[in-house]
Amino acid sequence: MSTSTQRLRDPQQRDERAARILDAAAGLLARHGYRRVTMDDVASEAGIGKGTVYLHWKTREQLFGAVFAREVLHAVDDLRKALQRDPQTCLLHNFARVYYLAIVDRPLLRGLLLGDPHLLGKLTGSPDPARDDRHAALTHSHLALLAEHSLVRDDLSVDEIGYAYQATFEGFLHAEGSPPTGNPEQHAELLARTVRHAFENEATPELPIKQLAAAMVALLSDLIDADRAAFGLPEV
Repeated sequence: MSTSTQRLRDPQQRDERAARILDAAAGLLARHGYRRVTMDDVASEAGIGKGTVYLHWKTREQLFGAVFAREVLHAVDDLRKALQRDPQTCLLHNFARVYYLAIVDRPLLRGLLLGDPHLLGKLTGSPDPARDDRHAALTHSHLALLAEHSLVRDDLSVDEIGYAYQATFEGFLHAEGSPPTGNPEQHAELLARTVRHAFENEATPELPIKQLAAAMVALLSDLIDADRAAFGLPEV
C-alpha cells in the first residue's frame, strides 16, 4: 500500500487533501473557466499526482460540481454563524440580507447562480437534483416556522410567499450582475427593506426569535452535513 493511499484512509488527512484539490480547482475555474481547466491542471496546481485527484472525484464534472457545492455551503455557513451571533437573523429580511452578501462576495457562487457560460461551460444543470430538493425543503421549513409565529403575512400561503420571495431574491442577484455593479451593501439593504415590506409582519417578543434562530441553526447544520456527504466535501 502506498503512503498516499494510507494517508487518504485517515479522515483528517483525506479532508486536508480534498480541501487542497478544491482550492486549486476553484482558483483555476475563477481564472480560466470550466472549458480550459483539466484534471492535470488541478493536480499540478494542488502539487499532487493526478491519480490522487481521482481517488477523491472520479470525473472532472464531479470535481467541479463539488467546487460549486462547497461555495454554496460556505454561504450557508455564513448564515449559520450569523444566526448564532444574532438571533434576529432568522427574520426573513435579515436572512435575505446576509445570504445576498454571502453570494455576492463569492465570484464562483455568483457566477453559478447567474449561469455564467464562461465559468460553467457544460455544467449548466444542477450537479445533484436531490441537493436542490434539500435546499427547497429548508426554505419551506424556514417560512413555515416564521408563519407559525406570525412573522410573515397571513394573507398568502407559505408556498406563495416562498415563490415571490425567491423571485425577488433572484431578481436582485441578476440586477447586481457579474462582476457586481454599484454598491452590494446598499443593494443588500434595499433587498432587506423590500422583503420586509412585502412579506413580513412585525416581530414578536424576543423568546420566539431565539427559539426560531436555534431551530434554523439546526436545519442549516443538517443541510451542510447532507451536502458534504453527497459531494465528498471536507468540513466547512
